[in-house]
Amino acid sequence: MSPLWRRILAIVAGFIAVALLSTGMDARMNVTGVFPAEPVAMSAALFAFAALYRALFTVAGGAITTKLSGDGSYRPAQILSLVGLLGGLAGVAAWFSTPDLGPLWYALTIPVSAVPCTLLGAWLVLGQRQT
Repeated sequence: MSPLWRRILAIVAGFIAVALLSTGMDARMNVTGVFPAEPVAMSAALFAFAALYRALFTVAGGAITTKLSGDGSYRPAQILSLVGLLGGLAGVAAWFSTPDLGPLWYALTIPVSAVPCTLLGAWLVLGQRQT
């Protein structure tokens, strides 16, 4: 496999990992009753909890992308972080047309955390290679 395709597939894998982990955890929190059925009924603490685990999953996505790319650079994670940033900004835009999705601060956590969390995951992988 060419290095370019390896990087592309690593980015896709990182994105899928973040999406599956986030939606899977959301579903688990709903099924177990931790999160209420309607998002508007959630407390600020529950939204903060969701933002925290989504940030941790974003770190994992950056690590997965960097590990799978195998090129020893931040570039694949940087691309993934831009995808997350753009997706998060789309979520913020959606909030303005449907504000009952939750508080604005929660919608803002995704684009704000996308770049630093993804790059932290890359740094965790690349830092281990340098020791």
